[in-house]
Amino acid sequence: MPTTDLPLFDDAILADPYPAYHALRTTGAAVHLSRYGVWAVSRHADVAAVLKDPTAFGSEDGIALTPLANEQVLAGTVLASDGARHTALRRVLSQQLAPRAMRGPGGRVAARADHLVAASLESGRFDAVALASDMVCGTVMELMGLPDTDRETLLAGAAATFDVFGPDNQRYQRALPLASRMVEMLHENLTRENVERGTWMGAVFKAVDAGQIAESDAIPLASAYVAASIDTTVLGLASCIVQLARNPAQWEILRRDPIRWSLPAFHEALRLEAPIQGLGRLLNQPADIGGVRLAEGEQVWLLYGSAGRDERRWGYDAHHYSIRRPRPEQHLAFGAGPHLCAGIALAELQARSVLRALAARCTRLHLDSSPVPILHNLLRGYRSAPVTARLAPGPQPRPVRQEGTS
Repeated sequence: MPTTDLPLFDDAILADPYPAYHALRTTGAAVHLSRYGVWAVSRHADVAAVLKDPTAFGSEDGIALTPLANEQVLAGTVLASDGARHTALRRVLSQQLAPRAMRGPGGRVAARADHLVAASLESGRFDAVALASDMVCGTVMELMGLPDTDRETLLAGAAATFDVFGPDNQRYQRALPLASRMVEMLHENLTRENVERGTWMGAVFKAVDAGQIAESDAIPLASAYVAASIDTTVLGLASCIVQLARNPAQWEILRRDPIRWSLPAFHEALRLEAPIQGLGRLLNQPADIGGVRLAEGEQVWLLYGSAGRDERRWGYDAHHYSIRRPRPEQHLAFGAGPHLCAGIALAELQARSVLRALAARCTRLHLDSSPVPILHNLLRGYRSAPVTARLAPGPQPRPVRQEGTS
């Protein structure tokens, strides 16, 4: 059986994982990572097949790499459940996140993007990560029903939650208290007394009262959706802006027709740099992955970051950014199968709004200095990414006034 002692979560590989991913794809469809006791699945077709077969590859007790995370942090959550329980938990917020539901907040999201972009461009220089963070946090906290004062706790806790899914290393140990603090904050602030109807938490408590889920499911459900809604979109949107700044020809395509190209630009960035690089699954029965036979009880580690660069699926130029690439939305950064990200429409709405606001005001984006990457067990992206913008000649569009801003 193909085996390697590759230190997948060491700093040097996290800083540039793509040579390691290429080696794994070349070695086999499933390669045993002896350091972590799991099987790496790195090819696009194989990752997609596993995600679409929840009967053989379960999420319960299989998402994270440590028993503590699986049994205490994730147990019973929507992310780490299967079958009828997963369906019941997912149904609670699926209506709030469906594409048709985005018509309600769509105007407010567009106004927020317009306001933030206009403010960011006042000096002609902005941080792509800060812009994405302000956009996404403001939107998610409004929809969730959280006060703005909780933003920093939410940001730190969301990122820490994903760090806890990795192996027991220094990042894992640092993340545990931060993730716990976010859950404590949600318990303190998301109560029936201070949650408004029409928010995500209003829908959660309505489901509890209707007997659809238990009271004990309410805050874990909120925590899962908050964590999933923030980091993936912040990192993906910031990465998209960075790629457009690095590739002026791609920016020019988008700028000339932002209605057509804003979403392909976003999805191509997600394909190239998946915000979540990997997650696990547990085999509920023996299974075959590309000719490698695995036994019941084995764990696989699905490398979304590798699947997005797989030449078998994306061609010889898989490592290049091209918004004209056919069907970039078929990447696996949002997952697939029953656990396909429920918040895709919300992520697309925010990305589309920011990119169109930038396109209306800027003829050129340029990286002011090298983006500062984050080193994280699961997440990939930037801590900061300074961008200089060349403003379009003539009067700038007047920002749409967002409710609650001055």
